[in-house]
Amino acid sequence: MKLFKILLLLLLPVFAWAQSVSVNGTIISADNKAPIAGASVFLSNSSFGTSTGKDGGFKLNGLQPGQYNLVVSSIGYEDELKVISVGVQPVTLNIELKPKVTELKEVTIGLMSKSDRKRALEEFKEDFIGMDANAQECKIINPDVLNFSYHENKTVLDAYTNEFLVIENKALGYRIKYLLKRFESDTKTGSLSYAGNQVFEELSGGKAKQERWHQKRDEAFYGSAMHFFRSLYSDSLEQAGYRIYDLSREDNTNRPSETEIQRHLRNMKQLSHDSLVYWLKQGRASRYTNQKFHGHFNVKDIVQPTDNPNLKQVVFPDHLYVVYTKKWEENFYKNVYRSPHDLNYQTTIVSLVNGNMAIVIDKNGTIVGPSPMYEGSWSQARLSTLLPVDYMPYSTQEQVLKNAKLRRD
Repeated sequence: MKLFKILLLLLLPVFAWAQSVSVNGTIISADNKAPIAGASVFLSNSSFGTSTGKDGGFKLNGLQPGQYNLVVSSIGYEDELKVISVGVQPVTLNIELKPKVTELKEVTIGLMSKSDRKRALEEFKEDFIGMDANAQECKIINPDVLNFSYHENKTVLDAYTNEFLVIENKALGYRIKYLLKRFESDTKTGSLSYAGNQVFEELSGGKAKQERWHQKRDEAFYGSAMHFFRSLYSDSLEQAGYRIYDLSREDNTNRPSETEIQRHLRNMKQLSHDSLVYWLKQGRASRYTNQKFHGHFNVKDIVQPTDNPNLKQVVFPDHLYVVYTKKWEENFYKNVYRSPHDLNYQTTIVSLVNGNMAIVIDKNGTIVGPSPMYEGSWSQARLSTLLPVDYMPYSTQEQVLKNAKLRRD
């Protein structure tokens, strides 16, 4: 009996994670209450997706507890997004879609020259998909659905789609269907923002491909924001290889604005040697000064419960400085402060923006609501390394690190 109790205790976490819940319902038209067949129903940023039947019905099985964005999309109707909280009981939804009102939008795709559109597509690929090794194995299947426009003397690129943008990531083995609502990239300031909803589908492949995909997915997962927030939620940061600190800093008022720096550098042919050296130096300077650490955080210092038992909130003063001690940093970030005695581990600075007071997370490592700003390692994450929120690693962290070291050697 004692042995049975010990085994039961060891298996409890497995049983808890194995518990799954279903979400089902019916999709109808708001004007005539008729069922809508063939509507896409999916949980944003997950591998859970389906289409409605002739009766407008749908069902998603195997969900873990957490908060999700359920998206419904159908031709001729406005997209519908519902935030659902999944506990231990099945969720039933009846959703009405509103007919889409035709708007006379500017057709930017027809106004751009072929050379401008080609340039816009290449910029979009770099900013949206990425420039790493994984990105080289990503392909946009239907680029014609992208609508582009340039602003500010072609330094700001906007994009959106009216239907799914389909991207195959052959590095990780996913087909990603993305409803891109907004995309803006500014080459002057280096800022990038986009919003939308996506669903993942597994690519088919033989045993060798599957094993490679499993390995590449695990490499993308360990050290990611998802891995960190899962570890934070479960109070297992130390075992996962993370250290967190309180960082304060001030704006560097001696540094000119990025717009002014870039304006001078664009006219570098007209600059004297001394002026060119000066503006290059300003461009390399950090935007911040008086950066200081104010101690090491424990999980209990910054993680608090919420009214929803499936959610927790992360509250911290100043900025959250996150160090992942299992990987070396491969890039240089001029705005990321590093202690003179700190090893070159992967580092990210997390900042609350737009007056937000906390980051709300669930057990899947998903951020619920407004996202924070990342500087450093996580700021480089693009679609090429994106994993669904329901992703579970195939290998342990130690196995992944060992395999990566063997490949480098």
